[in-house]
Amino acid sequence: MRARFLAPVLVVALALAACSIAGPSPSPVGSAPPAPAAPGITAPSGPGAAAGDLTVYGAASLKKVLTAVTSAYEMANPGTTLTISTDSSVALATKIEQGAPADVFLSADMKNPQSLVDEGLADGPVTRFAGNLLTVIVPTGNPAGIRSPADLAKSGVKIIACADNVPIAKYAAQLVANLAKQPGYPTDFAAAYAANVASKEDNVSAVVSKIELGEGDAGIVYVTDAKGSDKVAPIPVPDGANVPATYGGVVVKASPNAAAAAAFVAWLAGPDGQAILASFGFAPPAA
Repeated sequence: MRARFLAPVLVVALALAACSIAGPSPSPVGSAPPAPAAPGITAPSGPGAAAGDLTVYGAASLKKVLTAVTSAYEMANPGTTLTISTDSSVALATKIEQGAPADVFLSADMKNPQSLVDEGLADGPVTRFAGNLLTVIVPTGNPAGIRSPADLAKSGVKIIACADNVPIAKYAAQLVANLAKQPGYPTDFAAAYAANVASKEDNVSAVVSKIELGEGDAGIVYVTDAKGSDKVAPIPVPDGANVPATYGGVVVKASPNAAAAAAFVAWLAGPDGQAILASFGFAPPAA
């Protein structure tokens, strides 16, 4: 009887010893290592570091692409929910300065996010995540007969622009200055353009909407805005005069889920995010 009792005990002891030698169980097949962080972003670590509800403030020109980004990111990161709010970059920066709850700020320029970093309201450095160029748009059918940017200076042309502190307005002002130096453009091109501005909107989406409705003859917007609407037609600008726009993102310092916010910005600046941005016409960010 004693021998019969000891045999199973010995088997159990040997099994436990084997487990101890073998070490912990391997990770499930197919689990992937964390993606490397983009420059300027500290990659979060530990299980669930990328999970959490995030409020993302994005420039108006990112509205459509952020819908696709949300679907892709939430699918790749179970447990994460993105809430997107879009407006002009300066309006969003102002909201953050006033204490509005946000986790990530994606701007159509580098100046606005850098200002938040300088004010101690965001973690830097600013991560460059996209590039863009400018174009002129007209309503489909082009009732004003605009054939080139030079026509923006013609008498009677109704131009829809953005408020002066909005990034697209600053890029557009530089474009107008560059065009004024192009061969064949009138010497008073910049002044004539300014005289034709009929309204200044809060953000670039509002400019596109007014042109779509035929409430203006032309407007300067991002190339991606023109690509995203079937109710406007683009009028290309000379390559030598165009103005590259660089988009920058930061994690808002007051974010209750900074690790998840940093993971999102890193993902957007990484291969998966870049592929989605490229499908909407965005270029890689300038170095």
